[in-house]
Amino acid sequence: MITPALSTTARIAARASLPLVALGAALLASPAHADVAEGWSNPADVDALHALLLLGGVPVLLFVLIGLAVYIPALVRGEDVSPTGGTVESQWIGGPRHAKELASGDTESSETGGAHGSW
Repeated sequence: MITPALSTTARIAARASLPLVALGAALLASPAHADVAEGWSNPADVDALHALLLLGGVPVLLFVLIGLAVYIPALVRGEDVSPTGGTVESQWIGGPRHAKELASGDTESSETGGAHGSW
C-alpha cells in the first residue's frame, strides 16, 4: 500500500508539536511529589555507600564464589586450569584426529574431496 505524501501544512504542524510532545514526556517521567499514605511506614533514606556495596558487592561476591566452585575441584585433582592447558593442538571437532587420516583424491576415479564438478 502506498501512502500519500504529507502536505506541507501537516509537516509544519508535526514539527511545531515536537517541543510540546517532549515537554509532556518529561512531565510524565518526573517523580511524583506526594506524602506517604496513612498507615504506611516512612522508611529512612538509604546511604549511597550501603546501596553501592549491596548492589555491586553481592554480584561480585557471587561471581567469585561460582568461580571458586568451578576451579577448586580441578586444582585439588592437580589438573592444569590455565587457558592454554599446557600444550594446545588444533582440533577439528567431529573430524579426523590428524590431517594424515584424510584420504587424498589423487586419481580421477577417487570419491574424496568435495563436489565433483566437471566441464
